[in-house]
Amino acid sequence: MTGVQLGLRANAGQFALLVGINALVGAMVGLERTVLPLIGEQDFGLTSKTAILTFIVAFGLTKAFTNLAAGTLADRAGRKRLLVLGWLLALPVPLLIGIAPGWWLIVVANLFLGACQGLAWSMTVVMKIDLVGPKRRGLALGFNESAGYLGVATAAFLTGLLAASFAPRTLVWVGGAAIALVGLVASTMFVRDTHAHVTAEQHAHGGRTHKISLRQAFPLVTYRDPILRACSQAGLVNNLNDALAWGLAPLYLAADGASASQIGAVAAVYPAVWGLGQLGTGWLSDHVGRKPLIALGMLLQGAALALLVAGGGAFVPSLVAAILLGAGTAMVYPTLIAAVSDAVEPRDRAQAVGIYRFWRDMGFVAGGLTAGIVADVASDGGAIVLVAALTTASGIWVAVTRWRVPSTVRST
Repeated sequence: MTGVQLGLRANAGQFALLVGINALVGAMVGLERTVLPLIGEQDFGLTSKTAILTFIVAFGLTKAFTNLAAGTLADRAGRKRLLVLGWLLALPVPLLIGIAPGWWLIVVANLFLGACQGLAWSMTVVMKIDLVGPKRRGLALGFNESAGYLGVATAAFLTGLLAASFAPRTLVWVGGAAIALVGLVASTMFVRDTHAHVTAEQHAHGGRTHKISLRQAFPLVTYRDPILRACSQAGLVNNLNDALAWGLAPLYLAADGASASQIGAVAAVYPAVWGLGQLGTGWLSDHVGRKPLIALGMLLQGAALALLVAGGGAFVPSLVAAILLGAGTAMVYPTLIAAVSDAVEPRDRAQAVGIYRFWRDMGFVAGGLTAGIVADVASDGGAIVLVAALTTASGIWVAVTRWRVPSTVRST
């Protein structure tokens, strides 16, 4: 394909722009991570953990199905159009949170936020992979996920810091409106579609001339291919424990007497370590392989959650647990997407990644329901112990999976 070059250096401008945009996508979620569970208790008088965590269930459910749709529509509608649509869906979020007369409207706002994330984050992932080609795939994903979760961390830290001076809901709606407008303008005016890069890579790759259908791809990614199956379950469990860290950990710390700034510090250090760590782990996975980082990362996450329970909600053990949880997630997050991308042909990548991200983000649904119900029936600590055990089991699953990289997608 004339005029199209794959590689990080050849596409540095667009790559850097997409890194910045994904930092804004992450910041939209980070605004909620410190204060929204507390708003449920303090502003709306909710006492049930299950009721409070419904906002995460709504977010995860919408994000999961939007990921699935985005993977199928990326080639038909175009990557850039879906990115812009994602930001348009973000615009109602701060308004709905600002005017909400009841918790139900906060849940509705998170339906929009999940759809925004499913489109905007998915497209920044896919477009970066398109630009760099197969040799730097892990590095590209490391940059993408690092930017997104540093955006999460920065917003979470600032909302925790400012919560003592400003009403938490004011922080969310003012910050969210500013971020959504900047993201929309940047995506509309400066981003270029990357479909030509996919065509160039597929031409060099050879293989099939037709794209695998969703009907064929869904069972392949979900359960037929052992590597893709292992990746899908690990992604789901990863976000299951992230839902717990997002929704239950602030309440767990608050019950032990932690201040808003301490809760903000714990809520921020986890995605900060996660974000920074991915700069190295994405690159490392290109050199040492995907499986070791995924298996070790899941086991480290399980150990971190066990430490959180052992510390009883005290600030210092919780901070150490957050650092370890962030490190484990940094090993897993970009590597899983790279592993899925390795296993399929270029023309099928957006769809396969969309299916993987569907299962990964269903982890928010599973995590929100599991953490809320177990916390209400037993205790917050009991919910964390259960999730720690599931995370450890997931790491063992990956470790015993026989790893290979299929050169083509099998459509049977």
